[in-house]
Formats: sequence, structure tokens, C-alpha cells
Amino acid sequence: MSIKTFKTTRYIPVIKEHIFDAFAAPSKLEKWWGPEDFSNTFNYFDFQVGGKWSFVMHGPNGVNYPNESEFVEIVPNEKIVIRHHSLPHFTLTVLLSVYDNGTNVNWIQEFDDEEVARKAAAIVIPANEQNLDRLTNVVLNN
Repeated sequence: MSIKTFKTTRYIPVIKEHIFDAFAAPSKLEKWWGPEDFSNTFNYFDFQVGGKWSFVMHGPNGVNYPNESEFVEIVPNEKIVIRHHSLPHFTLTVLLSVYDNGTNVNWIQEFDDEEVARKAAAIVIPANEQNLDRLTNVVLNN
């Protein structure tokens, strides 16, 4: 069985515009992007189609993880597609849809290489949940 795509869905009881804004506003995004206990330093953030995003994720163990990404597609309040140019290579698609007076966030992370995805699964699956936990916290408390 092929496993190179990881899908996570989260219901968040806020309107999708608030969630989209948590991606579009670097002051909000840097608060929640990444797994639990990680922080970020943004070097460059150009939230538009073809725009680049350069940042360093700071792990709780003191390790820094440089990241280079590009915004491939942006449909306001509906869809964000981010291409991760640093290793490991993947594309993240975030879909926002109205559901029950809130928003369903569909987080779809597709790795280029199946073997890399298989090896990363034990990290990626909980990290994506933690990312959405942090997003939920930001949009509910700001």
C-alpha cells in the first residue's frame, strides 16, 4: 500500500475567515506554526501566489530547522497550497469549509517520495495534530 499522503481534519468553532487570517498574518502564523513547543523566526513572508516564505523553526531541544517554502495557490478563505522546497519535499494543501457554525480544516500533506513519507510518518502524524491544536488555540483566543 502506498503511503505518501497524510490527511488530518479538524473542526474549529470559528468562521473560516479567522482561520485564513491565522495563515495570512505572520504575527499570528508564527505563534502556532509547527509542533508543540516549537517556535519560529520568520526571515521572509510574502503571502501571495508565487510568494516565498523563509523561516527557522526552533525545536524544544535547541535544534534549528531552516525552511524554505512557496505559496503555490491561495483562494481567500477557501484554500492554501504551500510547496516545501527544503528537505523533505512535500506539498501542503489546506482546505477550509463551513461546517456547523464553524469551519472544517482539511490538512493534506503529500510527500514527493514514498520512502521519505514512510520514515517520517511517526513524526508527521502527531506533529500535524499538534499544529492544528496550536492553530485552534490561536483562533479561539485572539
